[in-house]
Amino acid sequence: MAIKFEKVDEGDYLLDVTGYVCPHPQMYTKKALQKMDGGDVLTLKFDNPSSGESIMAMCESEGNDLFSRDEDSGTYVWKIRKGAA
Repeated sequence: MAIKFEKVDEGDYLLDVTGYVCPHPQMYTKKALQKMDGGDVLTLKFDNPSSGESIMAMCESEGNDLFSRDEDSGTYVWKIRKGAA
């Protein structure tokens, strides 16, 4: 089990933290967003539902836009647009 963080396209990143439990998905999401520029989009995949609330709270407090939330068979795919610094 290893996290996957990669640049998919210009301004488009993927972070896969499936298999990890709290607080790791939130921590890795925060670290990934710190490496990105304002306006870039992070596609986040995770499967620990309790991490969702902390990730939503983090996005709200740090000015990032959580604009898409999908769930399929226990895997969550969220899209977060990094706010301006």
